[in-house]
Amino acid sequence: MAEQTKKPVKIMETILRDAHQSLIATRMPTEVMLPIIDKMDKIGYHAVECWGGATFDSCLRFLHEDPWERLRKLRDGFKNTKLQMLFRGQNILGYRPYADDVVEYFVQKSVANGIDIIRIFDCLNDLRNLETCVKAANKEGAHAQIALSYTLGDAYTLDYWTSKAKAIEEMGADSICIKDMAGLLIPTAATELVTALKEVTNLPIDLHTHYTSGEAAMTYMKAVEAGVDIIDCAMSPFALGTSQPATEVMVEAFKGTPYDTGLDQKQLAEIADYFRPYRDECLENGLLNPKNMGVNIKTLLYQVPGGMLSNLTSQLAEQHAEDKFYDVLEEVPRVRKDLGDPPLVTPSSQIVGTQAVFNVIFGERYKMITKETKDILLGRYGQTTNPVDKALQDRVVEETGEQPITHRFADDLEPELDTLRKEIAPYMQQDEDVLSYALFPQVAMDFFKYRDAQNTGIDATKGDAETKSYPV
Repeated sequence: MAEQTKKPVKIMETILRDAHQSLIATRMPTEVMLPIIDKMDKIGYHAVECWGGATFDSCLRFLHEDPWERLRKLRDGFKNTKLQMLFRGQNILGYRPYADDVVEYFVQKSVANGIDIIRIFDCLNDLRNLETCVKAANKEGAHAQIALSYTLGDAYTLDYWTSKAKAIEEMGADSICIKDMAGLLIPTAATELVTALKEVTNLPIDLHTHYTSGEAAMTYMKAVEAGVDIIDCAMSPFALGTSQPATEVMVEAFKGTPYDTGLDQKQLAEIADYFRPYRDECLENGLLNPKNMGVNIKTLLYQVPGGMLSNLTSQLAEQHAEDKFYDVLEEVPRVRKDLGDPPLVTPSSQIVGTQAVFNVIFGERYKMITKETKDILLGRYGQTTNPVDKALQDRVVEETGEQPITHRFADDLEPELDTLRKEIAPYMQQDEDVLSYALFPQVAMDFFKYRDAQNTGIDATKGDAETKSYPV
């Protein structure tokens, strides 16, 4: 065991994806990224996460950018560094399960346009929802990393995590990520978890966390000492708060130890100097809320990710019910329990949070049940860790006339690509457009019209795309 831990820890840099997704709602435009790529490419990162997650939606919806074009430009700039994306399993980068042909084609085009590592997760940790993506990644020669969405609860024992890890290795994954989206993993638990995982799998282990609860840097230290191979960090201007620990800080913390990253602080400083003015600009224009930079211990109390907290606040503001915030926070764990104790990550965090808001606003629990809540109760998102509330499930069955399923929901979905291609034929300029349309039909269509208008010199407007924001 000691021999395993005596090695440099690798750094996966998040500033081009999760860092700005967590702090400025994924609003960093491509034009801000491109000038610094050459210097970032010389650092020696394990990989740079630059795509997937909410970036795809944000490019189309808010930035008037083609996400595929962003990826191609980043690939052109990063000559020596692997590029990584976040992939929501059968949900791809959207908020519902898609047919297998869409998942396979999205993986194919992601790799063809420059992605090396695909981090794949499922909001319920139902590995059946990852099978198609992993097989597609293997077929395309990409590195398939399966992420386990970390959470707390009686069901989430070390045996639960180790059994998942063994199944992941058998699926053909190339590495495992512990995805601690809410900053719930404390240092002692990190030691126990990583030690247990290292005993059952030979796959490299990557640890991803957020600074939301204030524990993250200490957690990284203990995890690395226990044998973690890779840690996710963000350059200091967009680190801490709801983002990741600072790259430079972790590099310095391990300097001179057996885990020394070997990264050059002078080179890192040049990158930080580049992003700092942009961070200051985001503070001045309100894009970066100072509240997102601090520690929020409520994360540990309610297990609510930082992005979910901000989403709850905005939902209550729309209903002029800001005074119900703490009532909603107390309702969240109750709804989560009713829905089988899922980890709170996209899209389960939105589903649980929205249902909790409705339960409080209406003054009666489940007076109004959202479609997504019904879908979880009917098994359409996958198998929950614990059984769902039987009385609530029976009520949904009675209301909908549909029976819960236990098989993989995507098995019921007919191929979608041919139909989608026909629907957008007049607007297609590249093969990838059908995938943009598959994930976000109205938003993509508005973007296509904007793009056509720009190409013809017309003064285009954004259209009527929905401007709802989504948490991390």
